[in-house]
Amino acid sequence: MVSTADVETGPAGGNGRDGSTDRRTRHAVVVGGSVAALLTARTLSAHADRVTLVERDRLPEGPEPRAGVPQSRHTHVLLEGGRRALEELLPGIVAELHEHGAPRVGMPRDLAQWQNGRFYRRTPSTVHLLTGTRPVLEWLIRRRVLADPRITLLEGTEVVGLMGDASRVRGVRLRERGARGRLDVRSLAADLVVDASGRATHAPDWLAGIGAEPAHEETLDTGLAYATRLYRAPESAEGTDCPGYYFVPGRGEPHGAVALPIEDGRYLVTLSGLRGSEPPSDEAAFTEFAALLPHPVLHDWLLKAQPESAAHAFRATANVRRRYDLRGRRPAGFLAVGDALCAFNPVYGQGMAVAALGALALRDALADPRRTPTTRRVQRALLGAARQAWDIAAGADRELPGATGNAARTRVMDRPAAWYVARVVDRAPGDPVVGTAFRAACALTAPVSALFAPRVARAVLFGPPRPAPADPPLRPETA
Repeated sequence: MVSTADVETGPAGGNGRDGSTDRRTRHAVVVGGSVAALLTARTLSAHADRVTLVERDRLPEGPEPRAGVPQSRHTHVLLEGGRRALEELLPGIVAELHEHGAPRVGMPRDLAQWQNGRFYRRTPSTVHLLTGTRPVLEWLIRRRVLADPRITLLEGTEVVGLMGDASRVRGVRLRERGARGRLDVRSLAADLVVDASGRATHAPDWLAGIGAEPAHEETLDTGLAYATRLYRAPESAEGTDCPGYYFVPGRGEPHGAVALPIEDGRYLVTLSGLRGSEPPSDEAAFTEFAALLPHPVLHDWLLKAQPESAAHAFRATANVRRRYDLRGRRPAGFLAVGDALCAFNPVYGQGMAVAALGALALRDALADPRRTPTTRRVQRALLGAARQAWDIAAGADRELPGATGNAARTRVMDRPAAWYVARVVDRAPGDPVVGTAFRAACALTAPVSALFAPRVARAVLFGPPRPAPADPPLRPETA
């Protein structure tokens, strides 16, 4: 299927001198059971005789959080670009999500959104979010993927290393989790191994263990932390036309929040803060923290709402990009996808969308009749699928105080674009032309270059300033 990172040879398992072959890859191993892992397995099943998913957890029968994904209890959204990609990969899945209660929230009409000192005008929505819980989405995808007889699942099993050498990976070494499995390490041969084990991947150790080089890591960390609690909306809010709230942290504003509807008429409320302003997981202090937001509307909502869970905290929010596309002593037959390749600050809600876009990129790279799908080419395609989300998240986080990491510094050549994008962000709440372009880029349905289109540029550079409204718009605009 794929070959070396440094030599343009053909698929793994080839018979010819160049490694090329006409036959299918026999066996692919995907490490992980996440959305990215499941969609990758689905894509590979069209090119392999069999695909094995290796997952550390025992997976639940239904839509329940699992221990290996602590962030599954927190707010998740599926951006519109991700929704389109997911539907292309699994036709009918969006209808299933709606059948299981996943709400569809339009922006800006359905949100009271505060950013840069003002609320957005609630004009007709130009993009939509799916705001159901991650366990429901993951369960529906898992049910579809594991129905394929070519895909099998090894649960309660962890990968402890790779088989092969610095030129080619030939499988994984794994063991059953728990005391009994610690000494029982066995081998599982494969033509391709895909790391979809998430931001806490052990791939650097695995690669070092076969004499290969780990990927160069780019990091950018704002120190943002967040806490989430489940609520039933107050009775006084029933029938209102504002189903969600969104406070975006930014310059001079270290606190953020989002309150979005989920299944069964409930809400997930997530409060966030930058380094030094972290939200508490204590239940009483959770509500008090909301009073620090720049407008009291969400704090007032929480005082009337009915809590239905404890508050859960999460702090692993750094942006991390692993550059497997760069040259180095890395083996053929090994790819990274999802958060194991590129993990984002969760405040931007990009992870699940990029997982779906990455699976589409993998599908297209493997099916391209014009080019041999070498490891390096496929890994470049996967990184390309994550590039816009990285540019958005990293670009925004570089502007926040206290950002650290080797990707935190703005280069001189990037300053004009950063200045322009700052004006876009400032104009977007009040100008529908700018707001439409900005939302499309953030939803991953249009390239960032759309922000520089002539009509948008005129509004950004020469549009009249708009006053910052002191109160959230109570009614959406009709035009």
